[in-house]
Amino acid sequence: MFDTAGQWSHLETFDDFDNGLSDLIDLWSSKATKKAKESALTHFKEDLEAAVLQWMDNRAKSKKYAAIVQELAEFEEALKQGQ
Repeated sequence: MFDTAGQWSHLETFDDFDNGLSDLIDLWSSKATKKAKESALTHFKEDLEAAVLQWMDNRAKSKKYAAIVQELAEFEEALKQGQ
């Protein structure tokens, strides 16, 4: 996610994504700027897409990442409904 200087740290492991999704949700609940929130969401989605492609041939890992994709979709749907 973002560090204190606002630099994005790429997410690489399943735990990074699991924790990162929680951090992303917390960020959207914070007083951060809309630009920062949207940037974090975009970076998260890009990293997640890369991870899904990387682990496409590994069924166990693919299922784990699919669960994160589903949670992210639910989060985005909640954002849309809240607008």
